[in-house]
Amino acid sequence: MSGDPYSARVRELFADPAHAGEVEGGFGRSVTDQGIRLSLTARVAGGRVGQMAFQAYGCPHVIAAAEGACAELEGREAVHLIEFSASGLMQSLPVPVEKTGRILVLEDAIRSLGRVITETE
Repeated sequence: MSGDPYSARVRELFADPAHAGEVEGGFGRSVTDQGIRLSLTARVAGGRVGQMAFQAYGCPHVIAAAEGACAELEGREAVHLIEFSASGLMQSLPVPVEKTGRILVLEDAIRSLGRVITETE
């Protein structure tokens, strides 16, 4: 068993988060919980997420998960944000059990952003 707590995929997403930043003029949602700070922004057109970004203060798993979620959700219908489940991300990264709560904060933030978008659009 390796002593490295980060998989190659976590290291890859953490090292080069293409979605880090903010979408100007987009919808936004920020949360602070479980020792992390997370802001999500998204621009929506025609009911689809056109661009999505995040800003995060947290461990590499949180940053990698936020990057993976933004990449996954861009181009999808905005309603998918409300239905987002982090379970697939937690398996593909893989996220240690003790960090599950932090990834669920990301899931809650994405769902909350989806509700803001769908109520406004």
